[in-house]
Amino acid sequence: MIINTNLAALNSAQLLSQSSSMLSQSLGRLSSGSKIVSPADDSAGLAVSVQLVSQIGRNTAASNNVGNAISFNQTQDGYLQQVGNALNRMSELAVQAQDITKSDSDRNLYNQEYQTLAHFVGDLATKDFNGVTLFNGTNLSVTTDSDGNTFSMTGVNLSTATYTSAMNAAVDTIAHATLALTAVKTAISQLSTDRATIGANEESLTMYSNELATLNNNLSAANSQIMDVDVAQESTNYAKYNILVQTGTAMLAQANSLPQLALKLLQ
Repeated sequence: MIINTNLAALNSAQLLSQSSSMLSQSLGRLSSGSKIVSPADDSAGLAVSVQLVSQIGRNTAASNNVGNAISFNQTQDGYLQQVGNALNRMSELAVQAQDITKSDSDRNLYNQEYQTLAHFVGDLATKDFNGVTLFNGTNLSVTTDSDGNTFSMTGVNLSTATYTSAMNAAVDTIAHATLALTAVKTAISQLSTDRATIGANEESLTMYSNELATLNNNLSAANSQIMDVDVAQESTNYAKYNILVQTGTAMLAQANSLPQLALKLLQ
């Protein structure tokens, strides 16, 4: 029997230390909800998780950009609806002004309304969205993913000759009304094309938005597999390590008492 070196106590102390460490780790996981409390728990998994979280953040930013671009298009279309209403009324006035039973005085009244509507359309051409001009015809590049790829959003220009010809026309005479009608009809045709362009922009952007939302859901699920703790499994581990710590403590106490048996041999 050895007194100076209590191997049983040393082994018990080592096992107790390991069990205590695992118990602390299990407590950390349960309290944080994460499987990786420190990089030592899963260094490779942590590296992957960091990249996934970063990509999710960039995707969210791109999704915000796309959402704002959709709002930009919706604002454009809202204004163009009003332009359409104005052009429709202007075409009606151009036809009414060609009525041979109307006098030039009547046509001047029609022309006043026509010019008011033309001024309204011209004013809409200068509108902006958060400082960005809505109708200058410039194509805008919208960021659509975490890598900075872009979608070119086709612009609409209300200052083209197609529109200005209708706005600069008059219906104060039959001859002028005839020319105005032709110009307004051309403007209406252009308007239908421009609204279709905005619709195509919005449809494409909506698809990008849906794609980003789906991608972020998948990335979040992948990150959850790496980082999130399985509470049921970890609770079982906690109970296991808790019992091991308690039994290890008891056995260490027993091992420390073994050398005392040597005293009986000296009696």
